[in-house]
Amino acid sequence: MITTENPKSKRPEGTRNPKSTARLEFTIEGMDCGDCARTIEKAVGALPGVGTARVNFGAARLSVVPTNGKRNGMEAAIERKVSEAGYRAAPLQARAHVEEAPFWRRERRVLTTAAGTLFVLVAFALSFFGVAPWLVNSLYATAIVISGLGFARAGLLALRVGRADMNLLMSVAAIGAAALGDWAEAATVVLLFAFGGTLQAYTLQKTRGAIRALMDLSPDTALVRRADNNTSLPIMREVRVSVEEVLPGETVLVGPGERVPLDGVVLHGISSIDQSPITGESVPVDVEPGSQIFAGTINGPGALTIRSTSAANDTTLARIIGMVEEAQARRAPSQQFVDRFSAIYTPLVIAGAALVALIPPLILAQPFAEWGYRALVLLVVACPCALVISTPVSIVSAIGAATRHGVLIKGGEALEALGKVRVIAFDKTSTLTEGRPQVVAVRAADGNEDRLLTLAATAESRSEHPLARAIVHAARDLRKDPSALEATNFTALPGLGARADVGGETVYVGSPRLFRDEGIELNGMAPTLDALNEEGNTAVLVGTADGVQGIIALADSPKPRAQAAIEELRRSGIRHIAMLTGDNRRTAEAIARQLNVDSCHAELLPAEKVEAVRRIATEYGPIAMVGDGVNDAPALATADVGIAMGIAGTDAALEVAEVALMSDDLSRLPYAITLSRKALGVIKANIGISLATKAIALILASLGMLPLWGAILADMGVSLLVTLNGMRLLTYKS
Repeated sequence: MITTENPKSKRPEGTRNPKSTARLEFTIEGMDCGDCARTIEKAVGALPGVGTARVNFGAARLSVVPTNGKRNGMEAAIERKVSEAGYRAAPLQARAHVEEAPFWRRERRVLTTAAGTLFVLVAFALSFFGVAPWLVNSLYATAIVISGLGFARAGLLALRVGRADMNLLMSVAAIGAAALGDWAEAATVVLLFAFGGTLQAYTLQKTRGAIRALMDLSPDTALVRRADNNTSLPIMREVRVSVEEVLPGETVLVGPGERVPLDGVVLHGISSIDQSPITGESVPVDVEPGSQIFAGTINGPGALTIRSTSAANDTTLARIIGMVEEAQARRAPSQQFVDRFSAIYTPLVIAGAALVALIPPLILAQPFAEWGYRALVLLVVACPCALVISTPVSIVSAIGAATRHGVLIKGGEALEALGKVRVIAFDKTSTLTEGRPQVVAVRAADGNEDRLLTLAATAESRSEHPLARAIVHAARDLRKDPSALEATNFTALPGLGARADVGGETVYVGSPRLFRDEGIELNGMAPTLDALNEEGNTAVLVGTADGVQGIIALADSPKPRAQAAIEELRRSGIRHIAMLTGDNRRTAEAIARQLNVDSCHAELLPAEKVEAVRRIATEYGPIAMVGDGVNDAPALATADVGIAMGIAGTDAALEVAEVALMSDDLSRLPYAITLSRKALGVIKANIGISLATKAIALILASLGMLPLWGAILADMGVSLLVTLNGMRLLTYKS
């Protein structure tokens, strides 16, 4: 029996509402310029009770934190203030999973621009047939009011908060042209600006689709199996509820072809899962009982019963969405340069326009109409819209494209840093190799190999290291009955191994370096150790304070695509590829030869990996460190760019690295490198085009050779050009 519960019903006891925070989140419609975003930010920030207001232009989001943590009645005030600026704000929670209306229906500017255009065309036709000028000018004035009222209101709000944004400058230019009697040109200015803003808003909607697409991946409801509280019998029933109502540990049913609603572990059923929305991996992954699956992925032909492992607001997909939102809000160095430049450029040009309007008429007795017109042109040229938008639209597009390919880039700064990388250092285990070593040989000093393996497995039973897990699994395969031994006082020794008390004595399991540091004798096992290492194995010593009792040899193999990815990195311009590992030198060198890396640094402790990263960077230039995001955290933090590998479902890795590859597929790394370099090129081109256009416009305006409509066309045309240029990154494929 399947029933449906109201998603708005009372939440199960013990759940946490992810929207209970005091922070207010809004989506902003109609915002097409970073300059406009700063006006909204400043206006909302001035409201009573608002502590901080931050606009994420890339994602069209407004985040507000109240001063006292109370949000009562604040939403309405914020929506009114944003509306005064000519935009619309909607609470974010009301927008999730809502089908958006077509652009032309939800954007008022489309209708006002169309109406204004109609009036201008009629006025132009009437003037052609010699109709009375007052009637023609009245039609032009009507077009100005209809199409320009919105950005005039926004300009007035900018003036109130002490800013001269593009809306204010365009309003002054249009009013000035009308005051000088150029009604046709004033109407043309307004229409060009409105039309350009409409096109720009439409194109920017495309760049903001990354988060909406991610949010749409997760279904709104889940089918769960719960006890029927309406009867005294132990009857379970299937209930469809909101995903936010599902607690960790509940049983969730996923039918064939359905999207997985929550992260979980498969309890029953066999199927294949399309994980491409999360990892970018196009090949479905086979799952069976015990397999981990993620929210937003697509189930294949089999029905699955899973145990949820996270709440709806804490799934891997939710963390990815949060990280993408934060990434879009972070400003790149190039964007910071543009902001600083605009802060100086705009006031200077406005001051210059005032001087042009006043000095020639007052001091040189020049006609005011001519110099006033030139001043209006300079006001339009002072608008930094194209320059301000040149960088964020490229960054948002690149981050969106990377996300769809299973690469998470944490903001513009990380994107630019990745584009400058010239050397890459890889951790070995789980990065270049499969990370699933297997026991291939056991050598005991007394010949009792079963006892040696059991002793080592007991001592390592609490360790999470891949080598320790391999030893434990080998012991379980050997001994069907649980071991009678028990380990106490377990201590992990990072980079060395572990020790634990087993059977009344301290047992050491780890690298030869651990035994050298502890002063433990090899007891004649040195030749065996050398022989196992020569074969390319990883040798793990087992012993006590009395000496080494034996050696366990493990082998790991390179990932299938590792060598191809390394060659592709070389073709993309990477100068040097290094491998860093805590494994013994001979084993490391064997893997290095197979993968054809340029240098191999073995037997490194975590602190020594940091020093190795610094040395390599000093010799070869900006460096990226690729690791698992947990064990290699110091090295990841030291490198110019830290890259975490295969971190779907791993919390720590999402926090550590600037870039995260969601799958274990190393081919995503060359894609990330080439995308970031492409993005750097687009950003530089956009800034260059914007600056060059402004320079030419300033020269022509100062010489009186640039009409007002030409200045508008140049500014909006270049704004649209850099927007479209940045949007090319959305579809970038390596």
